[in-house]
Amino acid sequence: MGGGSGGGWNTLGNISALEEKAKRSLQGGKRNVFISFATEDLNEVNLLRAQAKNDNSDIEFNDHSVRVPYKSERADYIRQKITERIERSSICVVHISDNTAQSRWVKWEVEKSLSLGKTVIATHTKDGKPSKMPEWVSSNGLKVVKWSKLPNELK
Repeated sequence: MGGGSGGGWNTLGNISALEEKAKRSLQGGKRNVFISFATEDLNEVNLLRAQAKNDNSDIEFNDHSVRVPYKSERADYIRQKITERIERSSICVVHISDNTAQSRWVKWEVEKSLSLGKTVIATHTKDGKPSKMPEWVSSNGLKVVKWSKLPNELK
């Protein structure tokens, strides 16, 4: 029994202090943002992410492009993995373009994010909104902002 460990209460105090320090660190750390986009927009999204990195942004984008058909044999597994990533995120950002309206994956990711209680913000490049705005943007009341204004929305 025993030994010179300093007692149980002291150890508990240290654990509480460590937990509090971890919480403060997480609050001041990067925001984990799940980004949803049509596969055809990968190059544009990569440029936007690089720009955010160069601006010393405190945003960390979390995405894994889906190049598998929505109704493929692996679709259920992919949906499970995407759900896990959305659950770990702080917020969901959906990049909208003329390609977005056709993507069933993007629609599903947005609907899943909303069902998990995540805030979803739609964003587009500085050239303006796409000519084909997906119907689910307005039906879900998503806020739409230019990419350059996105950091202000994520605070």
